Amino acid sequence: MSAEAGSPLYDEFDEIAADLWQHNAKWWQDGFTEGADPEYEEQIIPILAENLIGSRTVLDIGTGEGQLSRVALGISGVERVVGIDPTWEQISEARRRSSKIEYIRAEASQVPFSDESFDTVVACLVFEHIADLAGAISEVSRVLKRDGSFLFFLNHPLLQTPNSGWIDDQIIGEQYWRIGNYLSEQRSVEEVEKDVYIPFIHRPLHVYLNLLASRSLLLTRMDEPPPPQGFLDKAPEYYDAAAIPRLLFLRLKKV
Repeated sequence: MSAEAGSPLYDEFDEIAADLWQHNAKWWQDGFTEGADPEYEEQIIPILAENLIGSRTVLDIGTGEGQLSRVALGISGVERVVGIDPTWEQISEARRRSSKIEYIRAEASQVPFSDESFDTVVACLVFEHIADLAGAISEVSRVLKRDGSFLFFLNHPLLQTPNSGWIDDQIIGEQYWRIGNYLSEQRSVEEVEKDVYIPFIHRPLHVYLNLLASRSLLLTRMDEPPPPQGFLDKAPEYYDAAAIPRLLFLRLKKV
């Protein structure tokens, strides 16, 4: 189900999204943590660990059950990690899995910390589910110390646009990656597995980058890694599209 501005789904997106994340919390915990997901294990966690070197204080926005917060706490030199998430089911599970990390129920657009509290802010596959993008990015900039880093992971906004996918057209004898309606913001609820519905907001990359720049967050590194081998082994239908990245990683510096 997709929606453009002005439709009921678009206007009620926040309420729908909150209910879905609460309902599907265990689906996330079972399918994407504790080594269950190769994209996290082989790609996201190594990128995060490499880019956390030198940090002392870390805020993990949209922490879920705390997987990346626990990784952060294990990095040499990191002294304090805080994870926030709007879903009680995730926060309670995160607290159960680690008592050494401070977990707080909070929205990304209302971070309950003072200005310049953290060396590093992490947001992994979170902002494509947040309606108040400008508010969330403003909060990232506000709580980051000067010269601090924002480690920003997204489903690739161009190549993972809704209705994109690998096309094997045997009639004309061509194979290609189809890109959906890239330039329009789209709010949708997608069935990612049988009876599991997840809310998404597609935005073109320039929307993210221009908002980040307007909040004094300067891009210092960008990576578009190919799908890791473990993902391809679990999804062999993706082999033909193995040169199409699923993930976009941006490292930004507060200036």
